[in-house]
Amino acid sequence: MLTAERTASGAEMPDRIADDLVHTITEMGHHDVLPRGACIEALRMVQERYGWICDRHLKQVADILGMSLADIDGVATYFNLLFRKPVGKNVIMLCDSVSCWVMGVDGVREKLCRKLGVSMGQTTQDGEFTLLPIVCLGHCDHAPAMMIGKDLYGPVRPEDIDAIIDERRGAAS
Repeated sequence: MLTAERTASGAEMPDRIADDLVHTITEMGHHDVLPRGACIEALRMVQERYGWICDRHLKQVADILGMSLADIDGVATYFNLLFRKPVGKNVIMLCDSVSCWVMGVDGVREKLCRKLGVSMGQTTQDGEFTLLPIVCLGHCDHAPAMMIGKDLYGPVRPEDIDAIIDERRGAAS
């Protein structure tokens, strides 16, 4: 039995992108020299609305912008801030750059995994958090660094993790 795909908020993923988004993406395509120039922003908008980019929505954006599915999938899978699989309500991007490694990201990673009960790349059972590595957050002067949603943290110590996660859980409820 197949289960319905869900948005990051837990709602059933709609078959089609909402009309207002279709209109906006269409307009963006018309204003770019090449409609495909709007694809990154279009995919970002779809993700912002639904939490991640499902195959149906990817195909719809490709059709609107006159791109092949393979071409737009190449864009969507290239950028690690575009999610092609369901993620939690809060995505934790843990920087694994050299600066963060030198400054102790291993201890932060271990504490995060233990606190959340997941390994890197996994989502918590309650769907609240997804823990992902990222090449660099550009916050090297505050290493080790991590980002939850649009909030940047650093330097993060293992002993900071409980308060950060508990605060985010409280902010979500």
